[in-house]
Amino acid sequence: MEWLAARGEGRDTFTYGELHDFAVAGERLPLKDRVKGIWKPAGFSAALSITTTFRPPGAEKPYEDDVSGDLSGDMLLRYKWDGADPEAATNRSLRAAMQYRAPLIWFRGIAKGRFEPCFPIYVVGEDHQQQEFIVSLLVVEDAVDPAAAEYDRRYRNREVLQRLHQAAFRREVLGAYRNRCAVCNLGHPQLLDAAHIVPDRDDDGIPSVVNGIALCKLHHAAFDARLLGIRPDLVVQVKPDLLIEFDGQMVRYAFQEIDGKKVAVPRETSRRPRRDLLEIAWGRFQGS
Repeated sequence: MEWLAARGEGRDTFTYGELHDFAVAGERLPLKDRVKGIWKPAGFSAALSITTTFRPPGAEKPYEDDVSGDLSGDMLLRYKWDGADPEAATNRSLRAAMQYRAPLIWFRGIAKGRFEPCFPIYVVGEDHQQQEFIVSLLVVEDAVDPAAAEYDRRYRNREVLQRLHQAAFRREVLGAYRNRCAVCNLGHPQLLDAAHIVPDRDDDGIPSVVNGIALCKLHHAAFDARLLGIRPDLVVQVKPDLLIEFDGQMVRYAFQEIDGKKVAVPRETSRRPRRDLLEIAWGRFQGS
């Protein structure tokens, strides 16, 4: 988990090859299996990770794993048994993780061959009727002050849920804009952000692609600083002080040449920015 956290800085996903070739003290220790959703490496007494399979929109999923909960309550992943036999080795290994209260890694398939890790997670229950395990994305234990523990649980649950929402929002927005900045057409995902038109901290800042726009990091920073605005008719407007600045080519290429340019939008009408959200952002730009 420390390795995943260190390697995960600045990135969202890992390939199967990276996860399969992980090693400890020179010995290979795959973090997930290529086929099995529940993975217990040789010599382990309990499972190490679980995987949720990626399927394109509209495709049938082999298991209906689901996350439930909200910002104020427990966030639970209901993870289906491997098959119908509760005594299958994979199911027993996940049950052992519950008994030992061992932390696991959840690999969410978000594209073919790419996985987003979420950790630590804990198996906290089992529903035999539904043939599924109940997994918590956070467990706070051994707290001296119950009130502090409850505050910590809710705060950290909020952090986890926001992280999951942000990752899904990024995937949806960058996918809609085909991994290109809507303003300058830069096509390197590492340099792109999924910018909120209306900040997600606002009541109107819905976590939906219609409130998002793909921007390179420079134009995203300028948009958030209200140095760059996008009119409701999707035309870029740059603040006058940047338009009259003469110091350096970057200002000319990055800002002066995009003033009055129309931004690129997704082909699908349902994924384009919503006009009322653009109007809110444009009003704030004008008032700044």
